[in-house]
Amino acid sequence: MTQTAVRQDADPVTMEVLRNAFISTVDQMAEQILQTCHSFSIYARDFSCALADRHGNTVAQGNSDSAAHVGTLHFTARAIVETFGEDIKPGDVFVTNDPYIGATHFSDVRVIRPIFAGGRLLALAQSNGHWGDIGGSVPGSFDVTAREHFGEGLRIKPVRVWREGEYLEDVAGVILGNVRAPEDSAGDLHAQAEATRVAEREVLRLVEKYGLETVETAFDHVQDYVERYVRTIVAELPDGEWEGEDYLDYDPGAGEGLIPIHVRMKIEGDRIHYDLSRSHPAVASLYNSAFGGSHSALYAGTKFFFPDLPLNSGFYRPIEVDLGPEGSVVNAVWPTAVTGFIMPYEKIVNILIEMWSELFPDRMMACSYNTEYLQVGGRDERLEGAPFYMWHDWLSGGWGGRADRDGAGGTTGVFSAQMEAQSIEGQERLSPGRHLEWQLYRDSGGPGKHRGGLGVRKRAILSDGARDSVLSYFCDRARAIVWGIQGGLPSCPHGLWVRRAGEPEPEFLGVYVSKVDVGPGDAFERCSVGGGGLGDPLLRDPEEVREDVTEGYVSVERAAKDYGVVIEEVDADLCEYAVDAEATERAREEIRANRRGWLEEDPEAVAKRYRDGELDPLDLIRRYGVIVDWGSGEALPETTKTFRAMVNRRAASQWE
Repeated sequence: MTQTAVRQDADPVTMEVLRNAFISTVDQMAEQILQTCHSFSIYARDFSCALADRHGNTVAQGNSDSAAHVGTLHFTARAIVETFGEDIKPGDVFVTNDPYIGATHFSDVRVIRPIFAGGRLLALAQSNGHWGDIGGSVPGSFDVTAREHFGEGLRIKPVRVWREGEYLEDVAGVILGNVRAPEDSAGDLHAQAEATRVAEREVLRLVEKYGLETVETAFDHVQDYVERYVRTIVAELPDGEWEGEDYLDYDPGAGEGLIPIHVRMKIEGDRIHYDLSRSHPAVASLYNSAFGGSHSALYAGTKFFFPDLPLNSGFYRPIEVDLGPEGSVVNAVWPTAVTGFIMPYEKIVNILIEMWSELFPDRMMACSYNTEYLQVGGRDERLEGAPFYMWHDWLSGGWGGRADRDGAGGTTGVFSAQMEAQSIEGQERLSPGRHLEWQLYRDSGGPGKHRGGLGVRKRAILSDGARDSVLSYFCDRARAIVWGIQGGLPSCPHGLWVRRAGEPEPEFLGVYVSKVDVGPGDAFERCSVGGGGLGDPLLRDPEEVREDVTEGYVSVERAAKDYGVVIEEVDADLCEYAVDAEATERAREEIRANRRGWLEEDPEAVAKRYRDGELDPLDLIRRYGVIVDWGSGEALPETTKTFRAMVNRRAASQWE
């Protein structure tokens, strides 16, 4: 087993004190940003901070950083060192958002400050925040129809914005002149720069107290410690290979059919090797990931099973990654659109959780919901001068069922578990709209012995102050439905509905739409989905199903269809229900006898029954494994074929 040598001058007590001091420093950076940021998305904690050594290797991350950012911050810190070399001076501050050098997507703007001590470079402090707009073809900068990065927004290659303490207003002006809300972006830029100044102050305080050499030793020590810990745990696991696959809904340039993202994991000695080379070529939209986002997904998915460790570059050393040939959906290169890296990112994380669950069955979890964003932007006539507004709204959702409990519901996703459910009051203050509904979405949790957590249903309407507004919806999992494991069933489809002012019926727009004109009185409605179920739903205790019905998590109808539990209504007003034990036994026997056959019925015949109103979407997904275009009801044969194979592999193969 490979071991990193421990430096003999590393006093363990001092090293532990400094390790915690480094993390505290990064947490102080976060507090600085929260108190001074301008973008509502950053205020809702879509940001991360890090402290790196002079080479750009991460020494400490914060306790509340975005999972999607943390595995990329060392790439951009190194890029600054490599780009500017010896031309880095005290007081300099650099900016980049370039996914092609290891960042995530263009909205995530990184501000990096070198920290000098003893006349030489000691460390780099980095603040990464999601700006409300970074230019591009739509407000909010998420144009799902973009195929190249030119429509996504401004690409900021590493650039110096402060030179030896002097703010370079002309350089900053190039950046701020290409965004829709320059005052907000300027505020975020300065807030992030001040956060890095907090790190500089704290690091120099530690140098003054403990000495430069001791602090440098601690930088190495904390990384070496994490590396040794990971290698020790991995070495105790059995050598072997595991494979997993998940899917994007489709490639807009190639017709219907799920898009595979394939991960092969190999454990050999104290090393973990990930191979993504069998993943699909890049798709004709922004749902691609450059190398930084894909690395981050692999690190985050692995970190789920090492929860007690601090996160720094030492964690990455035992992990070897082969993303395969350039130009794939997980290894996109310039100028391929990559703002939607979130979609392949979450697929990778869920694949890893499923594979690692075999090694740590007590931490097993089914698939979790997919992050989704609604963006509405235009002019806000409530304010003088009708400035641009960006209503950037993500929903909470459900996590997968666990080995010993139901999944968490109404929470933020695996993409960025630290993000907050956005304040409705804050959104209404900052954007010309009001909310009509926000509640847990009944029946959205995937059925299982342990049910998936519930998603959320939300409705909102544009007010009279909205002018020249357009809508974009950025999501997935309308076809590659969130899946269950160990016999558990899938969740439900994502999708956006818009009801035009004065119209009685809403229009289904799906999950892939941008540049839709909207105006006052137009209302939009969507539901985030729940997590997948874990374990055969026919093994769920009928009393637990009754409690779910009482709590409003499961309907009486779905209790019978999904769990085979027949519930009698005693007093709906008092939420009193009872289980009909004999009817439940008969219902479960009927499901056991027929459920494999349901998965073999003719998809077109099933789709026709759906169009005729005989079946609903959950019948199609959970009983028949049939996927249709949810707007027209037309069967999708290639998608259904792949989806059914997935249901058979993860669920039906493990039914009694």
